[in-house]
Amino acid sequence: MLPPMSEAPLLTLDLPGIRKLKSGKVREVFDLGDRLLFVATDRISAFDCIMPNGIPRKGEVLTQISHFWFDLTESWLPNHRLARAGDPLPAALQPFAAQLAGRSMLVKKSQPLAIECVVRGYLAGSGWKEYRQSRTVCGIPLPEGLKESSELPSPIFTPATKAETGHDENISFERAAQIVTPAIAEKARELSLRLYATARDYARQRGIIIADTKFEFGLFEGELILIDEVLTPDSSRFWPANQYAAGRSQPSYDKQFVRDYLETLTWDKTPPAPALPPEVVARTQAKYLEAFERLTGRTL
Repeated sequence: MLPPMSEAPLLTLDLPGIRKLKSGKVREVFDLGDRLLFVATDRISAFDCIMPNGIPRKGEVLTQISHFWFDLTESWLPNHRLARAGDPLPAALQPFAAQLAGRSMLVKKSQPLAIECVVRGYLAGSGWKEYRQSRTVCGIPLPEGLKESSELPSPIFTPATKAETGHDENISFERAAQIVTPAIAEKARELSLRLYATARDYARQRGIIIADTKFEFGLFEGELILIDEVLTPDSSRFWPANQYAAGRSQPSYDKQFVRDYLETLTWDKTPPAPALPPEVVARTQAKYLEAFERLTGRTL
């Protein structure tokens, strides 16, 4: 059972005496010498801008969903996790236990691949836009007659480059093989498609459609392992199955309320981003928590 957390969002984090390696859109990464500490904050971004106020407990949701999927798949897919959700923190981190509770993960130091491993099972987002123009997604030919949000005949692997800022760029499998070697690209594709299919089938039983998702892999002692967060509302498109209908965009378990609100403003989608009103924060938080509860059968 996770300890109760305050409803004030955690937006920034420094751990005196612990070296911070980087601060991303959501995650803080600390160097513990022989391993790393990942901490998911409650920051939320939209249109590549970080909002000045966050979504309370969002970091907990992302971390605990990742723990859930690691538990479910580690028998056949090795990952970077060094401690499970309920394991005690190392002595050096005990002074920060309240800040880290529920949102931190101790992980191996791996060498991340220089590509994102994207799997698409449904036609949405940039894939739908490309399909309308050329009947392809990331250059992969698809049948005529598909609609927005249609399920694809079979899931497709569509790698992308990693962008520190802005959007990742879709690339061909051949280009991915040039970047990471053909053998690693083949293995990453095989594992990505298997992991997506496993998660898709499980989530369907829980009332969630996983339309697409993004995985990250790294090399550790010569082995390809799953790293970073996995199959969360931030890295995936989750749709409620009971509201699904092809031919339109779908409601989702992610930043939908944030994006919808921002689209009503005259904001030019460049920093600084506007603060989110309390009702948008509350509705977004409820969606993240619902995604966790549906997938895991537990409350956070």
